[in-house]
Amino acid sequence: MSSSDSTKAQIFKEYIVKNHKNIKLYIPNIADKFTEAIPQLNKLIEESNANEMVFMGSSLGGFFATHYAECFKSKAVVINPAINPSDGLKIYLGDNENYANGNKFELTIDDIDAIKALEVDSIKNPKNYLLLCESDDEVLNYLDAVRFYKASYQDISFGGDHSYSRFKEKLEIIKKFIKI
Repeated sequence: MSSSDSTKAQIFKEYIVKNHKNIKLYIPNIADKFTEAIPQLNKLIEESNANEMVFMGSSLGGFFATHYAECFKSKAVVINPAINPSDGLKIYLGDNENYANGNKFELTIDDIDAIKALEVDSIKNPKNYLLLCESDDEVLNYLDAVRFYKASYQDISFGGDHSYSRFKEKLEIIKKFIKI
């Protein structure tokens, strides 16, 4: 239930447009149903024809960023990321509504299975990841991410929330990590 209009997405878009006009930035509105979202993301990546990619995502977007960074041996910035979320998402089986756009959709076992197929036991190259977490995330336990991304670059802030309220303060760290 993401939105390209999220505060983090808009802050990053503004930063890239202002400071790095040569970078092609994709901030998609990802389909709510995972059986649609995964092919959508695969197609977007394929059609980008990019020589070099960096993935960034928050929450479930962090999970997707990890999956694609593993597939393409690319860097990823993951923000309060969901770690292998298939089991936790089962509580959403049935009818749902996207808070950002009001879209109503049904989450099915096929959607959960599609997410499960992308899960990884461990990351292969921890140095490809920058983990940004806030400890007072009310949705996910930040310690799960700290353990999963062990040996990765980590920036843990105490306090905050799931929306990662310090994002704008972290643009320099992100810039250095992705070397732009």
